[in-house]
Amino acid sequence: MPVSPHPRFPELHGHRGCRGLRPENTLPAFLHALALGVDVLEMDVVISADHQVVVSHEPWLNPAICLAPEGQIIENSPSPRFNLYQMPYTTIRRCDCGLRRHPAFPEQISEPAYKPLLSEVLAASEAFIRPAGHSSIRYAIEIKSSPADDNVFQPAPEEFLSLVLAEINKAQVAARTTVLCFDPRILRLVHQYQPDLATCLLLEADQPWDASIQELGFVPTTLGPDFTTVTAAAVQELRSRYPGLRLVPWTVNQPSDMINLIALGVDGITTDYPNHFLTLTTD
Repeated sequence: MPVSPHPRFPELHGHRGCRGLRPENTLPAFLHALALGVDVLEMDVVISADHQVVVSHEPWLNPAICLAPEGQIIENSPSPRFNLYQMPYTTIRRCDCGLRRHPAFPEQISEPAYKPLLSEVLAASEAFIRPAGHSSIRYAIEIKSSPADDNVFQPAPEEFLSLVLAEINKAQVAARTTVLCFDPRILRLVHQYQPDLATCLLLEADQPWDASIQELGFVPTTLGPDFTTVTAAAVQELRSRYPGLRLVPWTVNQPSDMINLIALGVDGITTDYPNHFLTLTTD
């Protein structure tokens, strides 16, 4: 596939807000990403013991970045010690997940931060963009679902999705929201219960694009593959088979990789470093 000499710039998706710059999936990360100028806020959601939709990548406290409810360091263990699905949100909120800088992101600025509710993130984001004069922000909400975790770290898919959709619809942001998931069961339910809601099938590096779409049973709005699998041949085949399908790979942190993907004509780039992407657009 020939590369356009004047490729258009894709959407900028701030991964977990801006994980490379602020504590992931926290209000400081989302608000900083908005201040930088992302087009889409990407986040993950899990469920607490009292059925609250919590913004968190893992359905447990990650020892690398979180402290226990009383402020103590969490020791590494073969199985997670703090299962969020077994903790009420009042307890989860007491756990700091911002003071311990993520070891993989040395540029990250540490600050006190907790795991917010999805409703908080949506309300804070909507409130931020209005006085700032920003155009309406869009949301990419990943439901962290896995069949192996049913009724252990998460409710069954129907209940899980119902809780998330209730928050999206209550905030009146469904028209600007995409539901992302690696678990096809969740996306099939979205397609069944709220077909107008955009969906994104996420894929690991070892999952073939076309076969995964066929297995899903319908064509989602967006395909979200590991960026290392995005090649000119793969993009050409995807565009030929599914002309209207958007392509938004994850997670792209090196400017050289961003440049390559822009040349290939992807529709969006998900990154921990929105500032790196924005530097490219102003050069």
